[in-house]
Amino acid sequence: MGSLVGQLPALVGVLVGTIGTIVATSLADRSRWRRSQTVRWDERRLDAYAEFARALKEVHTIASRLIGGYLDRDEELAALAEADFRHTLAWENVLLLGDGPTVTAGRAWRDVVWEIERLARNGSDRTELPGLLHRANEARDGFYGAARGGLGVGGGSVAQAALLVGRLTSRRDPHAGVAAER
Repeated sequence: MGSLVGQLPALVGVLVGTIGTIVATSLADRSRWRRSQTVRWDERRLDAYAEFARALKEVHTIASRLIGGYLDRDEELAALAEADFRHTLAWENVLLLGDGPTVTAGRAWRDVVWEIERLARNGSDRTELPGLLHRANEARDGFYGAARGGLGVGGGSVAQAALLVGRLTSRRDPHAGVAAER
């Protein structure tokens, strides 16, 4: 019995060491799993944001060409319908994967592009076009800023609206008299 009591501190030490190793390994595995999940979802979020931006910019470009009026209207309306469908699918991914500020900024950009699309479809008064194009550029900047912030992308501002405002007011499309937007 005396030898068992003498070995008890060593057994307790082994037991505490084993429990400590199990706990430390479990915490490290959990942390590694969380990091891998974060990277995985950030990659998917980036893909969703990029696809949404590409699809919405396509709608914007086709609508702007329609407003210009120098292309076949029926072909452009068909292309606009297809682009709008791709945009709708891409928007669902942003809603599913995006963070709150990015979804809000994406909605603001989408709403302005919808106004440009409405103008293109209805053939309404074009006097509001330069203002709409500027608002769309500002909303796009807001979306990119929110997306970059949510993804932790650094590197400073990538805003384009301030750079493009001069082009909207001074540069005109020679075919249609509509302000060019890049």
